[in-house]
Amino acid sequence: MNAADATLLASRALLGVVARSVSSALEFVTLPQFRVLVVLSGSGPMRMGALAERLHANQSTFSRSMDKIVSGGWAQRYTSPDSRREVLISLTDAGQALVDEVTDRRHREISTILERLTPPEQNSVRAALELFAIAADEYSVEELLVLGI
Repeated sequence: MNAADATLLASRALLGVVARSVSSALEFVTLPQFRVLVVLSGSGPMRMGALAERLHANQSTFSRSMDKIVSGGWAQRYTSPDSRREVLISLTDAGQALVDEVTDRRHREISTILERLTPPEQNSVRAALELFAIAADEYSVEELLVLGI
């Protein structure tokens, strides 16, 4: 197996981990809504327009989606203390707990997989993934948050 085929195989395995980790959250929110929660978790409160822009979302469509997130208790809207014209969005405790649950589940599953390897094999995986990330000019954390990762 060449390096590209091995990387593709590993990416499928990691995608499976991601899918399994987020599946329980999808009982409560859609994947795009979960992406909103992840972005808010990483950034803190944001103006509605800035959040829509970061997610490359249409403002009117995004506003309707935010209505569902807010009514579901995952986020809250409030007027900015600095400007009454600005509406801010932030996660509720329930929204943060949902993001944390998915992240923890993903971390546990990856740890379980890595525990099947010897310590030298784990170091090889770590080194290979670091090299891959460097060669790929890894996305910034903010760019990954948009994907819900």
